Amino acid sequence: MRKPAGAAIPGSGAAMIKQAEKTYAPREVERQVQEFWKRAKAYQKTVAAREKDEDFYFGDGPPFTSGTIHLGNVLNKTIKDLVVRYQRMRGHHVRDQPGYDMHGLPIEVQVEKTLGITNKKEIEELGIEKFVNTCRTFALDLLNKMTAQFQSLGVWLDWERPYMTIRNEWIEGAWWTLKRAHERGWIYEALRSTQWCTRDETALADAEVEYADETDPSIYAKFPLLKRPDESLLVWTTTPWTLPANLAIAANPEFAYAKVKVSRDGKTEYIWLMESAVSTVLPRGGVAEYTIVETKKGSDLVGLEYTHPLGPKLPYQRTVAGPWVHKVVPSDIVAAEYTGLVHSAPGHGPEDFELGQRLGLPPFSPVDERGLFTNDAGTYAGKSVKEANPLIIQDLRAAHALFAEETLVHSYGHCWRCRTPILFRATVQWFLNVKDIKPKMIEEVRRVAWFPDWAGSARQLDWTENLRD
Repeated sequence: MRKPAGAAIPGSGAAMIKQAEKTYAPREVERQVQEFWKRAKAYQKTVAAREKDEDFYFGDGPPFTSGTIHLGNVLNKTIKDLVVRYQRMRGHHVRDQPGYDMHGLPIEVQVEKTLGITNKKEIEELGIEKFVNTCRTFALDLLNKMTAQFQSLGVWLDWERPYMTIRNEWIEGAWWTLKRAHERGWIYEALRSTQWCTRDETALADAEVEYADETDPSIYAKFPLLKRPDESLLVWTTTPWTLPANLAIAANPEFAYAKVKVSRDGKTEYIWLMESAVSTVLPRGGVAEYTIVETKKGSDLVGLEYTHPLGPKLPYQRTVAGPWVHKVVPSDIVAAEYTGLVHSAPGHGPEDFELGQRLGLPPFSPVDERGLFTNDAGTYAGKSVKEANPLIIQDLRAAHALFAEETLVHSYGHCWRCRTPILFRATVQWFLNVKDIKPKMIEEVRRVAWFPDWAGSARQLDWTENLRD
């Protein structure tokens, strides 16, 4: 085949490929490129060349200014830089303002560490204004540092005018949004059982909780039935600290439950639990021989009354009253696992709270913002929930109410900012009612072309469809 006229072939004239250098100095190459871009005003000229072209809006989801950039930031900004450059090459005028999230607990936690602060009281002692100004300075210093790092990666964005959430226009924008929501009746205050960080002393949204393994107690406790000697209900929990707030025991109306005759330490007793769990649960309490003497559906257990095994140590439990207090209650969300009887503390779990609201059970939650038991917790007042766990187990054993004690490694929620294990407690919070706006949100999610597709059709759509107040 004849070569086209004027074509240059390596080795036959003007070389198209240079001889590979023996050494490669990436930092020196980076320095030379950056200097060339700066000297030639490459970014500014590229932007100016597209000023009159069709607009392309790029929205930068901002990183927190809480430290130096990490690999996630590098990947994020590299992909964004690729998209912005690609759209410019296609002839678009790209709005490319970067942003920084400079508010909130991620910044505050870092500042607290530098100041040696461990709780909110110490912030008040330091002075709110001084603490806020320190956070502002900290965030601005890191903004400059992070900007330099992003620029060193070669990311072309409008670094001269980033948006910053600490500026008044952004703060006022947030208040304007809340005002509009309030005007439309979407904002309301309510008591709910919420996820809580005891270190940051704040409620957490689902998106603010990360999961990691924790080793916790795994105990089986007996709740004696009233006026039925030596007969008890067997429950399982990994949170003994919630037992002081127990107000009911839930059974699934459709499950089969067994009354089991057990002999231990020369004493005979009768224990109720889910029939299918008898062979796996009883050995955990050292029971090798047993006899099922009766079976009933869960619906037949509803209404049975019991006494709280820790009652003598809890004044509240001796005085609380109500039609369903200290009784077996029906719940079709009880799963066929462990004993099939679920200890319910309406002040310490969303499902328990909702069940309590339906049955008129008070949301008793004797734990304060720092995770310490209040005076309502009687003997355990002043103890942290973790400190109280072994004490509660010890008291159950003394009351002959501890059937079995083990430990369990399981996935447990942690505050994503400070990695503190969360707990559930009933608190009054402000909520945004999403019922009326959720259909429109779902419609908008489906209208967007997502890349990759699963980011919208799965992740974003799933999040929106399951969105709660």
